[in-house]
Amino acid sequence: MTFSDVPTLTHELVKLEQLGQHHANDLAENVGNLWEIWYTHIPSPIEMSAEIERRLSLQQKGIMAPFAVIDTKTNQPVGMTTYMNIDEPNRRLEIGSTWISEKVQRTGLNQAMKLLMLSCAFEQLDCIAVEFRTHIQNMQSRTAIAGLGAKQDGILRSHQIDRFGNLRDTVCFSIIASEWPSVKLELISRVGGPALSN
Repeated sequence: MTFSDVPTLTHELVKLEQLGQHHANDLAENVGNLWEIWYTHIPSPIEMSAEIERRLSLQQKGIMAPFAVIDTKTNQPVGMTTYMNIDEPNRRLEIGSTWISEKVQRTGLNQAMKLLMLSCAFEQLDCIAVEFRTHIQNMQSRTAIAGLGAKQDGILRSHQIDRFGNLRDTVCFSIIASEWPSVKLELISRVGGPALSN
């Protein structure tokens, strides 16, 4: 399996599968008003199909693995996530470009999704580190990432130009391979396990 392959990953709360255009309509319905948050870049309903195509084109280049996030209670797509900034020779990647519908936030689905993705990254892909990055103003994301057990590595100042032309400071976090066993046990204690894939 290469880093840009997308296995199906399953937990009681969530299933992650290869993102495709067949998910577009449900994702457009479930994105709600998330795309209006100024410090994120979440596709609007009318941008959903183009965003899926963008992610698939990056997968073809071997630098992204795009997943659709499926709520197992409804079997509906409720978000997207990726392995991105893939650096396969150095066995590193970033989990990012993630959004999930407001209706499944704070239900444990996000933690279960991270358990699946981190298990795959460390146990199947043999990663030495998994990164997370977020806008310095996105306190909800920063709190959630730190809550996973990720350590803050630093802040990249004036790292990017956002969609409004403003400079974005990016906060960088990571989990390294030696930390994964304890992080995994903590996640399993919260949402149950084990993580399954096929």
